Amino acid sequence: MTKRARLIYNPKSGREQVQKHLPKLLQVYEEAGYETSCFQTSPEPFSAMKEARRCGQEGFDLIVAAGGDGTINEVVTGIAKLPVRPRLAILPAGTTNDFARALRIPRDNLVKAAKVIQKDDSILMDIGQASLETDDGPKSKYFMNIAAAGSMTELTYEVSSQQKSMFGSLAYFLKGAEMLPRLNGTPLKIEYDDGIYDGEASVVFVTLTNSVGGFEKIAPDTVMGDGKFTLIIVTTSNLVELTDLARKLIRGGKHIHDPQIIYTKTNSVRIDCQNDHKLLINLDGELGGHAPVSFECVQQHISFVADTQAIQARTSIKSPQEVQLEKELTNQVLESLDYIDSNDPDQD
Repeated sequence: MTKRARLIYNPKSGREQVQKHLPKLLQVYEEAGYETSCFQTSPEPFSAMKEARRCGQEGFDLIVAAGGDGTINEVVTGIAKLPVRPRLAILPAGTTNDFARALRIPRDNLVKAAKVIQKDDSILMDIGQASLETDDGPKSKYFMNIAAAGSMTELTYEVSSQQKSMFGSLAYFLKGAEMLPRLNGTPLKIEYDDGIYDGEASVVFVTLTNSVGGFEKIAPDTVMGDGKFTLIIVTTSNLVELTDLARKLIRGGKHIHDPQIIYTKTNSVRIDCQNDHKLLINLDGELGGHAPVSFECVQQHISFVADTQAIQARTSIKSPQEVQLEKELTNQVLESLDYIDSNDPDQD
């Protein structure tokens, strides 16, 4: 029986690169043995999610999600509850493409990304299930890369599309450096497998991969598919301590050993806000709702096309141009941190 694939693509992503290369992309999957068709998402809410669910219910063997992390999240959400789920492939056409980075999918060329299917290799990935409050009442939502809370996560909403297009993942760090002086702590109660944290936190990350905001050092020892979140709680909002943490992160992920960080593995997390503050919850870069929120890790729930050899070897897939741009912008961020320290009125 012929295998069937459905390419679901966001026409707005990647400066319309998917549409430009669509015939070649379809040909790659045809040559890999799939009878391939495509679906262009519409402005209708949850267009990608609904189509992914339909394809799963109709027995498609492969769904190809072409777009940014938001499009991929919709496709994952569309099939997450199905008893039998198709295999997923990723064509990264967004700006940061964190999930594609984690799977070692090329991010500089969509046709090269499609050709990963020729390796006939997959990885079973965990997904996160979040039970949280929304303006429409309690909801259950899914994420495949990261959930985040705290004042630092507000930078996700402040980085413009133009900044992301120009600087990619480093745009978040540039904005983060700009926001550091106005960060504040929020009184939280956070329950996880091995304990409870009851106190102020400026940032909370619940991650499933090691790629967060384009950086692979925020959760450097994450093992994908092990049934565990990496939980990171930043317990300080002190400017000097935050700039020190940022430097440790940039210089190799040494932040995880800092006393102002709780860094642990856990299957579940619950976050309650201890005052009337509305704590927003970010799921895969998009606003998901607000606390109280519970997270459960659903182990090895979806099979993704991936370069597993590169994952195991932790091989970098950055282009020379990307390496150079990241070096330049990293130096700019470090200069910004030095400027913040030198102008902090609370320093001795």
